[in-house]
Amino acid sequence: MIDHNFKKKFGQNFLQDKNIIKKIANVCETNKEDLIIEIGPGAGALTEELVLKSKVLAYEIDKDLEEVLKEKFKDYDFNIILDDFLKRDVKKDLKDYDYKNLYVIANLPYYITTPIITKIIEEKVDVNKMVLMVQKEVGERFSAVIGTKDYSSITIFLNYYFNIKKEFIVSRNAFYPKPNVDSIILSFTKKDNRVKVNNEELFFKLIKDSFVQKRKTLRNNLKQYDFSKVEEILLKNNLPLDVRAENISLEVFAEISNNL
Repeated sequence: MIDHNFKKKFGQNFLQDKNIIKKIANVCETNKEDLIIEIGPGAGALTEELVLKSKVLAYEIDKDLEEVLKEKFKDYDFNIILDDFLKRDVKKDLKDYDYKNLYVIANLPYYITTPIITKIIEEKVDVNKMVLMVQKEVGERFSAVIGTKDYSSITIFLNYYFNIKKEFIVSRNAFYPKPNVDSIILSFTKKDNRVKVNNEELFFKLIKDSFVQKRKTLRNNLKQYDFSKVEEILLKNNLPLDVRAENISLEVFAEISNNL
């Protein structure tokens, strides 16, 4: 049992299953030249594995964990920033570090999963790979396949930047305190050759608007656009004119956006 005053406001659920901790650490094939950003190390159960492989920079919002972590990892290449990751200038924090590849590993409180991923993307933090534990239901949306009910604007947004892979499920019983849901480990590997988009702002707006009412057709959701330009691309890709957004691939959305 971990001797800690668990704080609901920080969404704290500490992973206790040693086998799962090892499996998570092994998803990233890192070495001593690499740097791992760990968001929310908690009592350091996963950190114990990570410091054996690479340099670790941890972000921890709960200041009560400072002494525990500093003492536990004083003999390793380990640094901790006691602050909210979402409020940090990450690129500025990284200026002090010399590393070959950058990885992000995190067991994220469910309510900040998307804001953290979005922050890394928007601030152009050059991450090779992220290994994230998220709520199973959220993970299904992130990694959804075209034509399924979970396929949504967030799926396309993330797949524009990363190759997303479901690694494995983590039962709620592996945590203390036990959460109400199971989790999933996802890996996000940076795409070196992204699909060509002429105007990213228009591209992301188009995707959001296309999914605004999921059960409606593209024509109904995109009334404010020049739909003849949308139709041109649909016909070129042998798609029906009454198609819904959930049946359109990232590549076709890019083509529509570029045509507009």
